[in-house]
Amino acid sequence: MKTTANPENASRPWVQDAARHSPRPLPMMREPRGFTLIELAIVLVVIGLLLGGVLKGQELIESARARNIISQLDSIKAAYYAFQDKYRAAPGDYPGSLAYANLSGITSPQVGGNGDGVVRDTPQARESLLLWVHLSHANLIAGNYRAEGSLPDRNGEWPRNPYNANLQLQYDNQFANAGASPRLNLKTGNLIPAKVLADIDRKIDDGRADSGQFRFSNYDGGGGSPSAQRCYDASTGLWRAADNDPNCGAAALF
Repeated sequence: MKTTANPENASRPWVQDAARHSPRPLPMMREPRGFTLIELAIVLVVIGLLLGGVLKGQELIESARARNIISQLDSIKAAYYAFQDKYRAAPGDYPGSLAYANLSGITSPQVGGNGDGVVRDTPQARESLLLWVHLSHANLIAGNYRAEGSLPDRNGEWPRNPYNANLQLQYDNQFANAGASPRLNLKTGNLIPAKVLADIDRKIDDGRADSGQFRFSNYDGGGGSPSAQRCYDASTGLWRAADNDPNCGAAALF
């Protein structure tokens, strides 16, 4: 249907021009709105699930490391006794002439201890280091513990725990409630969280850091000596698992 111009507007062209160029009405602007309670609840639930997953994953990692440390202690103890049974001497204390004659890969008769039956460091030799050389060259532990002259090479002196601190096996009294008499003990090395040591202690001993066969030790295997006050409660003897100091250590007594 054809439209006709308004004759009144025809005589007033400025009216037509104004109508043609008048701005169109703007669309209605929507007011911004916040999150609803349901949306906020969903976000909080998702965050909670993510945090729970992270914490659970951390617990699984620490539990695996605790099992690793227990396995490490057991295998080293077994290797120590196997060496004694086979060579009728303690590794590390084993005289150099015998080590040179009986252990494959030993290239010097100086790589040995004084043969007094006790593994401990002396001015002549660091038997606590030679111990790992003897065990590895007797094929009783894994690792490449080499010897140059009378001391092991710096590239491989000690086994390390899962937290990258050195282990130590020798006669001393560097553990809780040791008394005056040294005992043969295997130190876990430091840098282990108190919660992990508490878990290990409950699994293999009495759960106390100051008694039994598994006790606190301030041995520094690299990174600083552990603090007894921060690692366990002297009044109860229990590990401070809740505080969970990251630099603790222990000794497994033989």
